[in-house]
Amino acid sequence: MSTVLNLLRIKNLALVEELDWQIAPGFTVITGETGAGKSIIIGALQLLLGERAEKSLIRTGAETCTAEAVFTGKELQKLNPQLIEAGIEPCAEDLIIKRTLSTTGANRQFINGSPTTLSILKAVGDALVDLHGPHDHQSLLSSDKQLDLLDSFARAQEQLDEYKKHFRELQTLTAEHAALNTAETAREQELDLLRRQITEINSANLVADEEEEIENRYKLSSSSKRLIELASAAANKLSEADDSILSQLAETQRLLRELEKIDTSASQLASEHAAAVVQLSEIARSLSDYAEKFDLDPEQLAALEQRVSLFETLKRKYGGSIVEVIGFGERASERMRKIEGRDEELERLSKEIEKVRGQMDRAGGALRKLRAKAAPKLSETVRKNLRDLGFRQSEFEARLTPVEEPNASGFDSVELLFSANPGEPLKPLRLIASSGEISRLMLAIKSALAAHDSIPLLIFDEIDTNVGGEVAHAVGGKMQTLAEDHQLICISHLAPVAARASSHFVVTKEVSRGRTFSNLREVTGKARQAEIARMLGGKSDSAMQLAASLLEEK
Repeated sequence: MSTVLNLLRIKNLALVEELDWQIAPGFTVITGETGAGKSIIIGALQLLLGERAEKSLIRTGAETCTAEAVFTGKELQKLNPQLIEAGIEPCAEDLIIKRTLSTTGANRQFINGSPTTLSILKAVGDALVDLHGPHDHQSLLSSDKQLDLLDSFARAQEQLDEYKKHFRELQTLTAEHAALNTAETAREQELDLLRRQITEINSANLVADEEEEIENRYKLSSSSKRLIELASAAANKLSEADDSILSQLAETQRLLRELEKIDTSASQLASEHAAAVVQLSEIARSLSDYAEKFDLDPEQLAALEQRVSLFETLKRKYGGSIVEVIGFGERASERMRKIEGRDEELERLSKEIEKVRGQMDRAGGALRKLRAKAAPKLSETVRKNLRDLGFRQSEFEARLTPVEEPNASGFDSVELLFSANPGEPLKPLRLIASSGEISRLMLAIKSALAAHDSIPLLIFDEIDTNVGGEVAHAVGGKMQTLAEDHQLICISHLAPVAARASSHFVVTKEVSRGRTFSNLREVTGKARQAEIARMLGGKSDSAMQLAASLLEEK
């Protein structure tokens, strides 16, 4: 066993204020009274696997809650290409996943300290953890899920991906062929529309970057009359009118000179005044030059106005910018070319369709062979596992049948059939009423798949619900076997299952300072024996002796 989850850290999640859980390889069981908070552990793991999060998970009075997991193992390096592509720090021997929920709704997730998306978090989580809860057996009733299980057992993902690639390509080509092969009248109508659109766009002689330049020139030209008026009026006030500012300043300049003759200390004032007169004179000349540079050409202004109006008309019809209008014209030209060369294009598409259909048929045939080879092996493996779980004379079959038309999953459908008793016919799983039977069947299938996949961590959340007695011993034994090749975490109410675990943790609930807290602690020795006895119904001498006996059997 190479990769393991060795640390789960939870803070302010539901009833858990703070928890640092060190987890060992092998089979770990979590037990405790109903309502103590065992599901919170699973809830934290689900958050880290990218499941939907509700703000109600945040502990009352806290602003945020966090869940963090540390996986360790050299096999984690297989995830590095996926992580690097997503811009995430690659693994050496540790992978750290963290997710934070906030009461403000600002939820964040990180892998190796790098921010990431929920979809990437889920993809990485799916490669690390297989979590099965008490209600997940409903997924077994789906024909798509049943086919997924068979493909997983057959290790057919590469062949399935190849088939799907050709299937999608065929769908695209077929749609193009159908769109081109429309009725003659509709084709002529579309051609007429395309010709008008292309003519309108081409006649405008558009240049991608001219829109801003033309609009600026139009804005300036359309305002030139007003600009001339303003500049001329200002120049007139400064120097040209009879009572202009500069003519009035000439009088003040004469007075300051007289003042300077009488009091030489006023020479600075006269100098500053003279400088101001010079500066105002320069401003007056600049304003006159500014007004003269405008060329009020009515024809040029009308041409610019017409060009701007044309831009707006084209954008209203074909796109939000001139670049988009040009792109629309190019696409319309390509579409018209295809329609005008309809017969040639239809012939080309037909040949391409036949080519891709052949590729799809070969890929689908290879996929079918893998499935046909794997189906009896899966059936036999599940039957063996069912016998180990107490179904001594049960029957199980993964029945593969061809579909009428190829679909996105291939040429086949699969139906999982089960009979718990001899003499009874095999029936589809959806007709099985007993949840105890379905739970054991799911465990048998999971056990069959576990030997064929590389997912390092298996989590079972009360999968042993509605079973007991000798079957409980068998379930515990099967989980113990699974833990030889996988790290396994199980939440259980069954003493025979808990006794088989290599590590045992108990969830307890206590009230302190008016608040409720869920705690997790490892039990060993006498404490573990007492917990097993509690699960058996009490802590009497007989229960303690039976607990000791169960622990010795493992």
